[in-house]
Amino acid sequence: METRVFEAIAIGASAGGIDVLNVLLPALPAAFGIAVLIVTHVPPDAPSCLAETLGYRCALPVVEPDAGEPVLPGRVHIAPPGYHMLIDDDRTIALSIDSSVHYSRPSIDVLFESAAHVYRERLLGVLLSGANDDGAQGLQVIRAMGGLAWVQDPQTAVSPTMPRAAIALGAADEVLSPTLMARRLAGLPPDTRTMT
Repeated sequence: METRVFEAIAIGASAGGIDVLNVLLPALPAAFGIAVLIVTHVPPDAPSCLAETLGYRCALPVVEPDAGEPVLPGRVHIAPPGYHMLIDDDRTIALSIDSSVHYSRPSIDVLFESAAHVYRERLLGVLLSGANDDGAQGLQVIRAMGGLAWVQDPQTAVSPTMPRAAIALGAADEVLSPTLMARRLAGLPPDTRTMT
């Protein structure tokens, strides 16, 4: 298997996906030198405690970033409720209140597509359990820009619609169980270009 070096990992999750994030994030070591970007489908009109909840189990800092904050290696950035989270060309966070995509704001596709254009072959996209097809087209864009796309095995998903949509589009490089994803993520080499 080739050893790819990634600058960022973009993860999309919906129904059933939080349980998988609770498998993936605790597996990441404290020295993990790659930025992690996460969109989950959460209610737009209520504060989210997801960053705090995941942060308890994760060795990395988990934040809900403000617009203009830099995307930092070794940090988990979670889209705030009610905002699309995008990555600007200068590798900072942009937040948008544009219309919902796939009935969702934040939308997984919006994150995946913006990150794909910034990080190109240095982006890993990961699509987890969910009940609609948000993220499938975004994974296609990641692959088209040279990045790599992992999809949760639908047989392990509480809501298999989202992984199945990506697989049906031919947008998955690999289809993996959460346990195998966690092991593979933990073993990724850091991006030494972003380390000071």
